[in-house]
Amino acid sequence: MTEPARTIIENAYVATVDAAGTEHVSGHVVIEGTDIVAVGAGAAPASWSAGASVTRVDASGHLLTPGLVNTHHHLYQWLTRGIAQDAILFDWLTALYPTWSRITADTVGPGALGGLAVGALSGCTTMADHHYVFPRGGGDILGSIVDAAATIGVRLHGTRGSMDLGASQGGLPPDFAVETTAAALQASADAVADFHDPSRSSMVRIAIAPCSPFSVTGDLLREAAVLARSLPGSVRLHTHGSETVEEDAFCLARFGRTPTQYLEDLGWLGEDVWMAHCVHLDEPAIARFAATGTGVAHCPSSNARLAAGIAPIPQLLAAGVPVGLGVDGSASNESGELGTEIRMSVLVNRLRGGATAMTGRDGLRIATMGGARVLGRDAEIGSIEVGKLADLALWKVDGVAHAGIVDPVAALTLGSQPPLALLLVNGREVVRDGALVRVSSASVARGVSRAVSALLG
Repeated sequence: MTEPARTIIENAYVATVDAAGTEHVSGHVVIEGTDIVAVGAGAAPASWSAGASVTRVDASGHLLTPGLVNTHHHLYQWLTRGIAQDAILFDWLTALYPTWSRITADTVGPGALGGLAVGALSGCTTMADHHYVFPRGGGDILGSIVDAAATIGVRLHGTRGSMDLGASQGGLPPDFAVETTAAALQASADAVADFHDPSRSSMVRIAIAPCSPFSVTGDLLREAAVLARSLPGSVRLHTHGSETVEEDAFCLARFGRTPTQYLEDLGWLGEDVWMAHCVHLDEPAIARFAATGTGVAHCPSSNARLAAGIAPIPQLLAAGVPVGLGVDGSASNESGELGTEIRMSVLVNRLRGGATAMTGRDGLRIATMGGARVLGRDAEIGSIEVGKLADLALWKVDGVAHAGIVDPVAALTLGSQPPLALLLVNGREVVRDGALVRVSSASVARGVSRAVSALLG
């Protein structure tokens, strides 16, 4: 039997993000096949160099972290960046729905490839995508996103989203953008059957994800929760929640409940649920999230771009709520880079809570272990520990932008994003020396430009 290939990374500053926050000023990590088999200070023991095909990486001048975990994206929005630049959420959505109603698998696929490429180049090894627009005749849109993730080489937590509450029923989306409740539920079940892989090293998992309280009916929310929990493979649930004051007002006027109260009534709090944004959670809502283990995807740049507010992340963390980091859709965060969101999350939460409200290492933790916990994968990814999958990011911190910095972790969490020297998923290279390994950035860019031209005309 052929022994698995072995990679030894040595001489790096290793931020493991384990439970104790262990860091090694000059440390090593050994990878065998898809798994981490050794972590420690100093050089790797000589015994690891014997008996296998060994690749050695001298990581002097580099910071090694777990691969970053993006817990909320809308990859199709890569096609509509730069539109409605000065709008709040509801006005922004109203401006963009007509364009989104024309997307197809042929345009979404190249757009997703662009978004995933930029995510990988910013240190992401796992990306959660919330797709909820499925125009009639649009083809296999979800399949095109799955294919794009495979092309780049990153893990995808895709979702089969949906909207069934059109404007004629009092919802925000126009009627042409919504499905029937029955169709949405059937398509959600089909998506899980077609793509969901619950195995330990899975590259694709699917969640069921009705869009938001102002775009779906209570029936769809209730039945989607029942459906997900009836399916094999630990299928998770995802939606938007408490993003804006306008959403709060909508829920209070229509249901007589806050968004959290309304969603809990419908079965939408629990350890198998994560919600994007959660900017306007009050103390009772934070307590309910903590008691039920409901996760939060924090998207600071998008929240700032849409003037939605600053989520109470220090309070959520103090209460024990699972919190991950997200970029949100690229039409409300034209960067799409999760690496830069770490710094953004720290800075905006200090604006709200003071200089000690959130540390750089808090930001790194929510971008890694926090995200893994939110997606239900904290036993597999999110930290550099023996027995975990080899999803790793190696950052160059001895270049002109970061040389001499006292704390290499601060180079990533408070400075400009360091160049990415290496990105591994399941121990396989996805990025090397700042370039994609499996597809060229130039070809991805050409595909995006063609898709945007086809969509926008």
